[in-house]
Amino acid sequence: MSGVTVVVPTYNEAENISVLVERLLALEPQVDVLVVDDHSPDGTGSIAQGMAEREPRLTVIDRSGPRGYARASIEGLRAAIARGGEFVCTMDADLSHDPDVLPGLVERARAGADLVIGSRYVDGGELVVDWGPVRRA
Repeated sequence: MSGVTVVVPTYNEAENISVLVERLLALEPQVDVLVVDDHSPDGTGSIAQGMAEREPRLTVIDRSGPRGYARASIEGLRAAIARGGEFVCTMDADLSHDPDVLPGLVERARAGADLVIGSRYVDGGELVVDWGPVRRA
């Protein structure tokens, strides 16, 4: 285990999952990736599982119970903590979060920050889609 686990909740992300996982696994320092798939009908979980068979730093949880981003995130965070990761984070599978930002966030955490947050709403952040006031809140 690398000490950093990225939890990626997924549902119908077949077009993005390979790109995201490859980008995460290429990072230095190395990270582990935990894909938590809500039994995507487009085959996202199968794609991730195929990658996991060749990559020991990738784990896939296939969920069939109550679905949803929050539930998948919680299950993934619990699994990552149980595995003993030093740092755990979540990342969207739709490629709206830039994996290249992660090493800097980890560096700040290792330097002693209690909590590090990457956000679209800080200097350097970007919101590509206008979500409107309700979603932003």
